[in-house]
Amino acid sequence: MQFEMTWVWNLRRANAIFQIQILEKALSKDPMQPTIRQLQHFIALAETGQVSRAALRCHVSQSAMTASLQALEKVLGLPLFTRQAAGVRLTTEGLRFLHNAQRIVRSLEEAVDDVRTVPVGVQGKVRIGLTETVSAYLMPRLLPAVRRKFPQLEVVCIERERQETEDALLAGRLDFALMLASNLSDHPDLQCETLLRSVRQFWASHEHPLIQQERVCLAEIAAQPYLLLDMDEHLTTVERFWSRHALRPQVCLQSRSIEAVRSLVAAGQGVTILSDLVYRPWSLEGQRIARRPISDEVPSMDVGLVWSRRYNPQEAWQALIAFLRDTISS
Repeated sequence: MQFEMTWVWNLRRANAIFQIQILEKALSKDPMQPTIRQLQHFIALAETGQVSRAALRCHVSQSAMTASLQALEKVLGLPLFTRQAAGVRLTTEGLRFLHNAQRIVRSLEEAVDDVRTVPVGVQGKVRIGLTETVSAYLMPRLLPAVRRKFPQLEVVCIERERQETEDALLAGRLDFALMLASNLSDHPDLQCETLLRSVRQFWASHEHPLIQQERVCLAEIAAQPYLLLDMDEHLTTVERFWSRHALRPQVCLQSRSIEAVRSLVAAGQGVTILSDLVYRPWSLEGQRIARRPISDEVPSMDVGLVWSRRYNPQEAWQALIAFLRDTISS
């Protein structure tokens, strides 16, 4: 068994190194192809919206960032941004290129991670419950990492509403769950360990007047048309923190679609308060979304590891839980 594990790991490691070499050759050797660094600079500018912030994030000077982006546009032969007073806006071509650039950089990161990951020989079948937000925003990167680390482990993920997930934990149909901890019931047999605290911030179009401020208070937000997301019991949390401050938002749209909320915010049709975990700087239409801290106390969105004390998974899945804890918290 140890020989088989070593052989499989060496094969996967060689394959990952080969992928890195292909990417490096394709993106660095040919002067008519973008470099990895240029792609990273482009993604940073797309996500921050300003050259100064992108340069700070990439640890380069503003002049170096500008030169890198100009060289990228020259290689591609088309503009990726339109420059505006408040920052930049992606062109149609820039938005399309952004998705591909993110995919390339993500593939490189995964290949590097694959080389560095030493697999663990845990075997068996683990059943993990998920709620909607965790499934959409954590699992696309978390699940591949788990499968690289535990190649012999059968991982079954089941997304359900919170109450269904709790019932399955208590009945032993799930080993543990990753879910939003803030709405967890107070059942005495349910245990929770918070793995991630995601700050909630004010979202608006980058041209919105309140974005010019360093911080925004809830009273100012309450005076704006408000776009209310209705997913994963978000309404319960919203009602809780608005009531605490004796305020109510002027809801102009209530939707279960986060992409609808994101697009309308970017188009200047309203504002919202959402967590950094679900933040994306651009709508599907290529319009930019800005965010600012809230001066009043607003609870973070917490992701927790939840299990039933009747079927404590800590011993059986100790290595997996430790890996999830480190990966999510980082």
